[in-house]
This record gives sequence, structure tokens and C-alpha cells, in this order.
Amino acid sequence: MAWFRKPKKPLKSGERRDLPGDLFEKCPGCGEILYREKISSNWNVCPGCGHHLRITPEIYIGLLTDEDTFSERDAELRSADPLEFVDLKPYPARLEAAEEVTGQGDAIITGEASLDGIPVCVAVMDFRFIGGSMGSVVGEKLARLGRRALETRRPLIVVCASGGARMMEGIYSLMQLAKTSAMLAQLHEARIPYISVLTDPTTGGVTASFGMLGDVNLGEPGALVGFAGPRVIEETIRQDLPDGFQRSEFLLEHGMLDRVVDRRELKSTLALLLRHMQDGCGPGE
Repeated sequence: MAWFRKPKKPLKSGERRDLPGDLFEKCPGCGEILYREKISSNWNVCPGCGHHLRITPEIYIGLLTDEDTFSERDAELRSADPLEFVDLKPYPARLEAAEEVTGQGDAIITGEASLDGIPVCVAVMDFRFIGGSMGSVVGEKLARLGRRALETRRPLIVVCASGGARMMEGIYSLMQLAKTSAMLAQLHEARIPYISVLTDPTTGGVTASFGMLGDVNLGEPGALVGFAGPRVIEETIRQDLPDGFQRSEFLLEHGMLDRVVDRRELKSTLALLLRHMQDGCGPGE
């Protein structure tokens, strides 16, 4: 009966089936192995547990703005190296490497678009670019976008994702906290709406400036939002922190956020808020 036996032969390297390395992704929330194409069609939200995986600024722009309405501004701006900062790698080399990875000149994309027919100014941060850190270019692009919002009376929406100020620029980075906050004060005086969307993670100087200064502050589910990280706080106060500390739901419970919004409902929520804040204007009005 030898014909019923299948001889055991080790697979040769050339016989192994080649599968793309990015075909599947493991959900950090529930550990489920997800088909990447399926989760991408769900805006990178796990269909099982609802965990919000990080997405790129380009995906956020596609999510929030009406098709073919986004017009990018100030894409040519690049960071300088005024302090001639050298750590493990010279600062210009780090900037060049980050631009190769992201395809962007710095950690934020700014522009104008329409959202459900409402003209808006939109900025989206990119955590992949040196941790979404805020240097002089990030502050300048936001300030310029704020001035356009002031001139055109368009609402401003900023999607935040950052590790804080960019240490390689020292005081030049810290000055951006004051610059962006002053710009938002002008919008407030002119009664032009500003909505801040806090995603995972939003920390440091961004949280301490424009991140938490929205007329409405929204957070994605489970997003880490705070100034110093939980580990630093625990080491400082020498106490254990409560479960869920610095997550969106914890901040909502303690009055630091106005609402936690599922990414799939973010566009409709923003449209509803903007129409309410602009006296119920309909699309395009």
C-alpha cells in the first residue's frame, strides 16, 4: 500500500510560497490577525474590538474632506538647523530620512478643502516624521493656515498626533507654542470656529498649546493624550496611576475633552458641529 503514503520531503527555499509581508496586521487591542485590505476599508478600525490603528495624514484628508477639494498650502517649507544639532545623527540627515519615509517636508500637512460642503482650513500632523514633533516649520505652517482662516472666515480643523516640541531646534521649537496660541486667540476674537481632533498619541508641547485650545476638543477612542508620559509621571509622584490614565475616555470623564468620536463618524460629527457653530449654515453656505 505504498501509494497511500506521502513521502516527507523538506521544502526547498525556491518551493515556498511567497506571500507579501504586509498582507496581514495584528490588532494591538484584541490580538486578532486582520486582513489588511479589510481593515483599510474600515478606516483602520478593528471590526472586532474597535481599536483605532494609526493612519497617515493622507488617509485623514481622504476621510474628512470632500473628494478632490483639498488644496495643500506651504508644502515647500523646510526646517533649517540653526543650532547645528548633532546627536546620534546630524539634524539635517534626520530630516532627510524622515522626508524619504513620509514623502512630506515636515510633520504637518496644511491646506483648504470642503467638509460636507462646508469650506474649511485643515491641518493634519504626521507622527512618522520625527515623532510628529513641532519645530519651526510646523508652527509656521499652522500660523499661516490660521491667518488664511481669519482672512476667509473658514473654520479651522487640526488633527493632532505628536510627541511634543522638537528638541533639535531648542528655543525655536518652544517659541511655536506661543505663536500658534496667539493665532488661535485671534480666531477666537473673530468668532471663527476652531476644532481640535486629538489622536494617538498627542503629548508634550502640542498638548500644551494648540492641541487643547479648541472651541471643541474631540478625541479618538483610546488615544493617549497628555503632557508628560505616564511612566515619567509615575516616577515623579511615586504612585501608581489609575487604569486608562491619559486615554481619551479618562480625559472625557474628567472634563478635558468634549467628546470621544469613532473615526468612522468623525466627518459627520465635524459637519454637525460646524453647522451649529456657524448658525446652522447648510452645505456651501
